[in-house]
This record gives sequence, structure tokens and C-alpha cells, in this order.
Amino acid sequence: MPKNINDMVMLIFICLCLWSLNGVFVADAVKSESVTEGESVSLNSSLTQIQTHEDIEWKFGDILIAKVNKNKESVFYNTTAAGRFRGRLKLDQTGSLTIINSRTTDSGLYTVSSSRDTINTINLTVYARLPVPVISSNSSQNSSSSSSCSLVCSAVNVSHVTLSWFKGNSVFSSIRVSDLSSRSDLLLHLECVDDSYSCVLNNPIRNQTQHLNNTQLCHTCAAGPPVSLTVLISAAAAAAAGSLLIVAAVGIFCICRKHRNTHREETRAEEITYADPTFNTRNRNKSRATEEDNVEYTSVPHES
Repeated sequence: MPKNINDMVMLIFICLCLWSLNGVFVADAVKSESVTEGESVSLNSSLTQIQTHEDIEWKFGDILIAKVNKNKESVFYNTTAAGRFRGRLKLDQTGSLTIINSRTTDSGLYTVSSSRDTINTINLTVYARLPVPVISSNSSQNSSSSSSCSLVCSAVNVSHVTLSWFKGNSVFSSIRVSDLSSRSDLLLHLECVDDSYSCVLNNPIRNQTQHLNNTQLCHTCAAGPPVSLTVLISAAAAAAAGSLLIVAAVGIFCICRKHRNTHREETRAEEITYADPTFNTRNRNKSRATEEDNVEYTSVPHES
């Protein structure tokens, strides 16, 4: 058994060495790359070097756009379909492809392969440059007599972006723009404004921010106490409220206890039965008569 395991390990090692010499690695997943329009992007071939017996080809979708032949010579194709890349492609010694001055039309699936296998697949997304959003007053809903105001944040010629109103670091409202739009607007209705409001236009890799610092567009909020003072006041109010609750609880307990004792005393008083006193008049004459009836009289002899 140990001998068979050693043979298997040696076979796997030899296979890995052969793959390394040929410079071929089969892609197990599609990789993603993102870039902003106008920037250069390099698509990695995943090869360490190109062998003289291999042809390396790059395709955009099904269109052949570049190749490194067996003599390590770079060949670029400028057919009608591949002409969009004219003068903007470069290949290095590892077969990696660089696209110069990228365009939104360059977005898509790129595949690099040898004469035998697909080596790498990359999904490239080129995002358009983001304009700075513009904040203005929504004059159709604002009036001099109104106590509130309406603001609008706008962006033109954008797609695959999110337009959002922020207050500090919190999102107030937002909309998603998927398709190319000549103009995208996001309204904001407020009673008053301060310098904590901003409008942000962003895509997955970039953002542009416009801060609301023109107080003439809307009523300015009255200045409140500093944040530290506000926190202190809130803490003091919470402590006072807690103290009042404790005092109220003790008071209610005392009242309930007093009421309970009073109720017990009343209950005991109700259980006692009072009787009216009865006085009997004694018949003195009758007693005397009775005593006389019981007396015997005898004569007393006189001495001579």
C-alpha cells in the first residue's frame, strides 16, 4: 500500500510539472475586472511565460482580437468587428493583455486560450465617468409664502448609477438609474436646511458628491445647542425622569400600605358586638319580709 501511494504522489507531481512547463492553467471560474472610462486595464493571462510551441489567443466574446504566435510575436487583428480596439491593445511576455484608454463599449467577456485549453476568462466592466450632481431649487413647488422648500438633485447622461440624498452619513432617499438617461432628478422636501445635506452620485467603483452649502435655496435651520450640550441635557433629563419614577413608586407603595392598614382596623371594628347594659332593681322590702319569716321568736325568762 505505501508503494502505491508513493507512485500516485509522484504521478501527480509529474503532471503538475508538465502543466507548468506548458504554461497552461484551466480557468475554474470567471474573474471580474472594473475600470472607469479612459483608464487602462490589464487582463491577466495567468501564465508565467509563453512556450515556443504554443499559440496564445485573446478573444472578445467570439471575436479574435490578439494572438501571440509560436515565435512570441504579437499579432493584433483589425477586422471590422475588432477594429474598435485599433491601437489600444498591448501584449507582454506572459501573454497578458492591456487595453489602453478604455471605453464603455469594451465591457464584455474576454477569454485567453492556448491551442488546447481555455486558460482564463475575465468579465470586464467599463463604467462611464461620473459627473458632479447639481443641486437646485424646485421653483414649481417653492413659494415665498411657503414655510417649506423643495430641492432637486440632478445628473445628466448617466447609467448604472445610484443618485442619493444624504444627511450626514445617513441616506435620506435614493433612486437607481439602470439605463442611459439624459437627465435623472431626485427631489427633497424640507422645512429648513443646514450644511449637513449632500447629494451623491455613485457606481460600484466611484462616487461624486455635491454638498448643500448654498443656504439661499432654502430656509436655514435655527442653530441648536452643541452636540456635547445636547447629549448632556439628554442625560440629565433621563436621570431626572428616573428619579421621578423612583419617587412615584415609593409614594404609591406608602399609600397602598397605609390604605391596607386602615382597611384592617375597620374590619376588626366591625367584628366587635356591643350589647346594651341591663340594670335590675332589688326589692328590699321583700328581702326583709323573707328574713322575718325565717325568724322564730321565744320568750325570755326574767330573773326574780
